[in-house]
Amino acid sequence: MASVEMQPVQPAVSVSHSRLQSMRLSSLVGRTAATFVIAIGAVIILIPFLFMISTSLKSKNQLRAVPPPLIPWEATMVEVNGRMEPLFRVTVDGKTAAGETVEMALVRNQPGGMGIFVDPQNPAESVTLKIADQTPVRHIELHPENYVEAMTAVPFPRYFLNTLIVTFVGMAGVLISCTMVAYGFSRFRAPWLNWLFIVLLSTIMLPRQVTLIPVYVLFQRLGWVDTLLPLIVPAFFANAYDVFLLRQFFMTIPLEMDDAAKIDGASPIQTLWHVLVPQAMPVIVTVAIFHFLYAWNDFYEPLIFLHSRDNWTMAVGLQTFNALYSVNTHLIMAASVVMVIPPVLLFFLAQRQFIQGVVISGVKG
Repeated sequence: MASVEMQPVQPAVSVSHSRLQSMRLSSLVGRTAATFVIAIGAVIILIPFLFMISTSLKSKNQLRAVPPPLIPWEATMVEVNGRMEPLFRVTVDGKTAAGETVEMALVRNQPGGMGIFVDPQNPAESVTLKIADQTPVRHIELHPENYVEAMTAVPFPRYFLNTLIVTFVGMAGVLISCTMVAYGFSRFRAPWLNWLFIVLLSTIMLPRQVTLIPVYVLFQRLGWVDTLLPLIVPAFFANAYDVFLLRQFFMTIPLEMDDAAKIDGASPIQTLWHVLVPQAMPVIVTVAIFHFLYAWNDFYEPLIFLHSRDNWTMAVGLQTFNALYSVNTHLIMAASVVMVIPPVLLFFLAQRQFIQGVVISGVKG
């Protein structure tokens, strides 16, 4: 009878362990690649923002550079015979070793791209060299006074105050009205309530331009045109988008919590304030950020309803400033940086609640 040679059986635990290690390695490679791609995208997106900040700190001479540098370089100047001349690192045949340079000032341009360079310490010693082959001496020079000049050229402090009033008062109105409407749609039952909610959502598809004329006539008859009221009062009447976000979040909270509050003697308003609002803080912060960005950057409605310069917001004031100082790019960029700072700070301070609110608000419908 022929003997059968037995092959060693590889333990199942070893196979499972190697498979787990392979999965972990592939997951690590995938996360690393995704992080690398996202980092590259973030750098590309930040380049215009960094260029805006850099331009806001440049002088008029730095703006004329072609191509415009990202870093605010300024040519180093030296005094030669009572005049300020640009300094270059030049190579002079017979006077400098290979790879070595000396600093000389360009005092006169010559035809053919040539220039006369002199030693600042000994102006009598001059050489004629091709300018393109020499390296200009530059240093970083910042001009923070551009911000002061931009803010005082037009009454930006007044525009800033108007924008803060419109933004934060309107934010309070949106949070109060939208929270109460979303609470009603999510916790109460009534005939045709779902159809009423659909009608509310359908208003999202209605462009603002369609209702512009009747709304303007209404505010004009109320005497509100050229005041901040047309930009504030409508916020106290809930909008469909924020109501939808809040309703979706409220529906994830069990109804048993409302029943428990009712047994304890709480009224519907008390239930909303003490039970739902504390748990809905992430989505409430999200709605607040959305309205802040909308009101802060809104140009259309302030342009329509505000006629006096004293009532303008930052968006309208910045557009007018752009038209008046179109050649002063550094001042326009300085004013733009001032307008961008509040939304950026708000997002960084509330980004955790914002991301959590956006994610959770769509869990249950």
